[in-house]
Amino acid sequence: MKTVLVTGSTGFIGSNLVAELIRRGFSVRALHRMTSDTGMLNGLDVEHVHGDLLDSASLRRAMIGCDTVFHTAAVVSFWKGRKEEQFRVNVEGCHNIVEACLNSGIGTLVHTSSVAAIGYRTDGGISDEETAYNWGNSIVYRYTKHLAELEILQGVERGLRAIIVNPSIVIGPGDRNMHGGRLIIDVKRGRIPAFTSGGTNIVGIRDVIDGHIRAADRGRPGERYILSGSNYTHRDLLRLIAERVHGRSPFIKIPSQLVTYTGNIFDILGRIIKREPPLTSELAANIIHYNWYSCEKAVRELGYHPSPVEQAITEAYEWYRQHGLV
Repeated sequence: MKTVLVTGSTGFIGSNLVAELIRRGFSVRALHRMTSDTGMLNGLDVEHVHGDLLDSASLRRAMIGCDTVFHTAAVVSFWKGRKEEQFRVNVEGCHNIVEACLNSGIGTLVHTSSVAAIGYRTDGGISDEETAYNWGNSIVYRYTKHLAELEILQGVERGLRAIIVNPSIVIGPGDRNMHGGRLIIDVKRGRIPAFTSGGTNIVGIRDVIDGHIRAADRGRPGERYILSGSNYTHRDLLRLIAERVHGRSPFIKIPSQLVTYTGNIFDILGRIIKREPPLTSELAANIIHYNWYSCEKAVRELGYHPSPVEQAITEAYEWYRQHGLV
């Protein structure tokens, strides 16, 4: 790995990956649209190249002279209002990346998938890479990430050295879109007075970036590697965040049925105001499950070792505070 192209380079994972690759001495090319906010890349010795996942010619141009591609770009949303966009970017865009890599003779492709593309255990156990996808197509983000993985596997069958990494909920500095970090902001501001059954897994951005680079070096083609951290019930996670940021812990448990009902109501509101609401039916369907994952395969095969998440929570909070977001 010498010259690297990173898609989604202005996003949370992408910008952190660009910075770490440069720190490790690699030549890095950042792919983004002309209209993208490149603020997270300011001050980095990176080559900027304009392109779009839906423009195959621009992808091939961007890959000239590269030996490795990290495909981190995706639309993350649990709102049906962005359904078509997610299919275009997450699935069609991934197909175009695979085709461009094959046509350009790229040596290695690392695809940033998600634990969203991994199934859930019906016995309440912890999922791993062998847990087959069983979410169906009603949760669009999950379904499109699953379909994107199938595009990767088709590329592997055609000779592409492609590796899939599956981060869990990622927190840390630079999460401007506040996907994982939204919990930190809301707990600090006392916006989450209640919790429900179920649980989740969170991981620090530094570990996820290290896992990406290890996957490029050591990963086996066509294999998935879960890049997860610690499993928590929702109650325990919210309390931990509250302790780290001096926020307010949730004090009441609400039934899963009420979460589901509220998500459906917010769906209607989102259609009326034409904006993604804070809770949707798709998000509700996620949070009432125990979304717990094992990273043992990545530990064993990649040498991946996640750090305690307390540090990542603190670092994320301090970044938000410094940028006036909390």
